[in-house]
Amino acid sequence: MSGNITHGACSRINQNFTHSLLPAVFISVFIVGTLSNIWGLRSVYSSWKNIGNINIFMLNLGVADLLYLFTLPFLVNYYARNSDWQFGQPFCKVTRFCFNLNLYGSIGFLTCISIYRYLGIVHPMRVMGKISSRHSLAISALVWALVIIQIIPDMFFDKNDEKLVNACFDTTSNNLTRDYLPYSIGWTVTGFALPLVIILVCYGHIVVVLAKKANVNPVLKQRCLKLVVLIMILFSVCFIPYHVFRNVNLKTRILKQEGFCHDSFDDVYIAHQVGRCLACLNSALNPLMYIVGNDEFISKLQNFSQRIQLSLPGLRGSVIYRKPVETDAESPAESSAPIR
Repeated sequence: MSGNITHGACSRINQNFTHSLLPAVFISVFIVGTLSNIWGLRSVYSSWKNIGNINIFMLNLGVADLLYLFTLPFLVNYYARNSDWQFGQPFCKVTRFCFNLNLYGSIGFLTCISIYRYLGIVHPMRVMGKISSRHSLAISALVWALVIIQIIPDMFFDKNDEKLVNACFDTTSNNLTRDYLPYSIGWTVTGFALPLVIILVCYGHIVVVLAKKANVNPVLKQRCLKLVVLIMILFSVCFIPYHVFRNVNLKTRILKQEGFCHDSFDDVYIAHQVGRCLACLNSALNPLMYIVGNDEFISKLQNFSQRIQLSLPGLRGSVIYRKPVETDAESPAESSAPIR
C-alpha cells in the first residue's frame, strides 16, 4: 500500500456503516439461528437412542451456535447505541469469547464430520466396528479443549482504550494491535487454514473415489456431494473473508499509527465489517448440516418419500376407477330426461 508519511494526518473512519449494518444482521441471525438450532437439537434429542457418531458432532455444533446466539442481543444494543458498551468490560470479553468459541468450534466439528465421512467412504472396512460413540465424545472434548486453548489469549487483550472507555472491540485496542496481529495470524493458521487443508484433502479424495467406483449407492453419492458443496459454501462465505480481512484490517491500523494513510484503508474497514457479518451467518447456516449430514433425518426423509411413491399407484388407480362410475351415474339421468 502506498501512502503519505504524515503523522496524525489520517482521518477517522466513519462507523455509521457499522452501526446500521451489524444490528440488522445480528437481529436476523438471532431469530433464524435460534429457531433452527433449537429445532436441530430437538431432532437429535428425539433420536438419541439411535444417534450416530456424526450426530454427536452435530449436537456439539448446535451447542456452540446457541452459546453465541444468546450474546447477540447485547451486541445489538452495543452497536445500536453507536458503540457504547453498557455491560462492563468482563462481560465484553465473555461476549467476544463466545463468538470465537462458536466460530472455531464450528470449524473444528465440521472438520471432524469431514474426516468421519472420509473414513466411512474411502476406508469402510478398516473402520467398521472400530469407531464408537465414546470415541466421538472423546474427540468432541478434545476439539473444545483445543479451541479454548487457542482463544484464551484473546481474553488478555484490552477491548477498549483510554479514549473509548465504553468500547467493546472485536479484536483489541490500538496500542496493542502490534502484539495482536502475530497472534491473529497464528490463530488463523491453526484454527482455520489447517482445518481447511484437511477438509479439502478429505473431500477431494472422496470425490475421486466416488467418481471411480461404479457400484456406489447413488443416494450415498448424492448425499456426500451435497455435504461437500455445503461445507465448501460455509468455508467460502463465512470463514475465508472474515480471516483475510481481520488480519488486513489489523495491519492497516498499525500503518495508520505509523503515519501511513491511504484511501483504501476505509474500504478494508468496511470489508472487515462485512466479513464479521458473514462469520455471524455461520450460526444460522450450520443447522443445514442437520439436513445433509444427519443419518436419522435422512432415513426418515427417505422412508417418507418411499411411502408417498408407494401410495401414488393406488391413488392413480382410485382416480381411474372413479371416472367411469361417475359417467355411468350420469347416464340414467340423461336417458330419463324428457325429450324436448
